[in-house]
Amino acid sequence: MARQNYVFTSESVSEGHPDKVCDRVSDTIVDAFLKEMPEARVACETLATTNKLVIAGETRGPAILTNEYLAHIARLAVKDIGYSQAGFNWKDLDVQVLLHGQSADIAQGVDAAGNKDEGAGDQGIMFGYACRETDELMPAPILYSHKILRLLADARKSGNEPSLGPDAKSQVSIRYEDGKPVEATSIVLSTQHLDETMTSDDVRSVVEPYIRAALPRDWVTNNTIWHINPTGKFVIGGPDGDCGLTGRKIIVDTYGGAAPHGGGAFSGKDPTKVDRSAAYAARYLAKNVVAADLADKCTIQLSYAIGVAEPQSVFVNLHGTGRIEGERVEAAIREVMSLTPRGIREHLSLNKPIYARTAAYGHFGREAEGDGGFSWEKIDLVHNLRDAVEKAYA
Repeated sequence: MARQNYVFTSESVSEGHPDKVCDRVSDTIVDAFLKEMPEARVACETLATTNKLVIAGETRGPAILTNEYLAHIARLAVKDIGYSQAGFNWKDLDVQVLLHGQSADIAQGVDAAGNKDEGAGDQGIMFGYACRETDELMPAPILYSHKILRLLADARKSGNEPSLGPDAKSQVSIRYEDGKPVEATSIVLSTQHLDETMTSDDVRSVVEPYIRAALPRDWVTNNTIWHINPTGKFVIGGPDGDCGLTGRKIIVDTYGGAAPHGGGAFSGKDPTKVDRSAAYAARYLAKNVVAADLADKCTIQLSYAIGVAEPQSVFVNLHGTGRIEGERVEAAIREVMSLTPRGIREHLSLNKPIYARTAAYGHFGREAEGDGGFSWEKIDLVHNLRDAVEKAYA
């Protein structure tokens, strides 16, 4: 039997964290290609260090997207994050664009041809997860770690908190009682500040109201342990203080360690890459399973072979909370949605420039947007799943 009383911790990082700067730039490149050509192919990695970005990878798309233009939009992404400091300034950032054509060997496996459907862009395993801990059907520790940083970023960008810099990390430890989250036992926050004279106590006085606003009111108690900028001064931040790379925050991007991760990063990849699209599909299906009240907790694993359309396996774990057997949910999932790369992209409308916004504060637990952003967060399969399960029982 699973433990019911315990403390679990998750962390998040802000859009100004060096790795997240790289995720944002890589997804900005993806969006640029998809805006011009919805069927474009992009596998884009970014490295960031002191006043330098290096963008490398493989693409297939319109020639109108020159290296000069891609360097320009990369700088604009850095500007939007908020970096105009010495050592990392969007205006004079040295941006090297080293993108080249997609491998013909990979293309022949992915592209549809004759009777062959579009295949997966790589082999691999992907996971989706949902639970009843929050209204968003997400684990509480990662959801609130994200929320803290989003509130601080909004305050910084609005001008309400001009002393804060773009780089920040949060960490929330939550105590569970009878399997349900009940209080924060520890809160850790490190945030860049632009005033060199600020002490850790000064920073706490700025950020504490936002942290309290992010968490349920009765979760912060007199027993909650606080660590705000525990090392002291944090003025040199972002890629000037620490090298960044695309795809190094995959646990932050997903479930904060509360559920498995297949290992493939999301950012910088067009939706033919199942590392991204199938992970979105798995979250979408798991969320709808829980929303349909088929279970209180659901993990879904999908697996693929490069060049092959149909998944190699579909596995559902209801963690002992299911109203029905997991095998019946697996059958229902296959009935209500095509899990081929093309089927996923079409069902979730993924061939759109909707990815730069996913690069920080989590790919999951967000609200579906009118232009198709975060479409995998919709709960529009509830009735279909219930009907498919009832059909399986008939």
